[in-house]
Amino acid sequence: MGIVIGIDVGISTTKIVGLRAGRIVSPIRITAADQVTSLYGAFGKYLHDNKIELKDVEQIMVTGVGSAYIDEPIYGISTQKVDEFMADGLGARFESGQNKAIVVSMGTGTSFVQCNGDEIKHIGGIGIGGGTLQGLSRVMLNTRDPKQIQSLAMQGNIHNINLLIGDISTHPLPGLPMDATASLFSKAQYDAPKEDIALGIIVMVLQAIGSAAILSALNSGIKDFVLIGNLTLLPQCKEIYPMLEKIYGVHFHIPKYAEFCTAIGAALAYKAK
Repeated sequence: MGIVIGIDVGISTTKIVGLRAGRIVSPIRITAADQVTSLYGAFGKYLHDNKIELKDVEQIMVTGVGSAYIDEPIYGISTQKVDEFMADGLGARFESGQNKAIVVSMGTGTSFVQCNGDEIKHIGGIGIGGGTLQGLSRVMLNTRDPKQIQSLAMQGNIHNINLLIGDISTHPLPGLPMDATASLFSKAQYDAPKEDIALGIIVMVLQAIGSAAILSALNSGIKDFVLIGNLTLLPQCKEIYPMLEKIYGVHFHIPKYAEFCTAIGAALAYKAK
């Protein structure tokens, strides 16, 4: 039995994984000028790095917005397309072990996919995500480099940007600790340091996504959320989502291969057929 390749062709990056005997093999991601170049570049690099020959590839499964450009077998290998939301659900469920949860796919924007056993369905989304972070950083920080934005944010002080409950009350409010956010960017000044602005942007994007995810689960009985996508790599996730857990009594899960879950789900879809 050969290896099954899952490829997630996104707007800005392409992610690729192999699935062999139910195990994930060496996930990678690359960035290119366009989706087709990115896909073929990622595929070639993956085979080269892992010393895999074309004859060893049993199936290629592609998903993501860029998969629309693929209408023929890749290098003569059987290639199928997978619905992106189905791939999100399959990959997140496999990686997290959560059978009843809402998958929060934090990409350029953010989508919500509800998993309830074998039932996987897209329930909505918001236009806030990595694209928002990069766009605001271009305007406010004159950069879109993720590493530079993170570096600045690590030196920032959120108390100089956001209005917290402790700023407006001498005692915690019902269900709201003193360090909970009352208003995003409410304390920002015209001469705010770039470090504070960078942290403010990241916190705003992550909090907005978390709050929207919780609202998407209303009346569903679901308390578990699986975060996937590139934004899960931000170190601020380790501070923001535990705080939301305490406030709302929910659980946020970030799997080991969170950024590759959609590609993993694409590969899994072949076995699910």
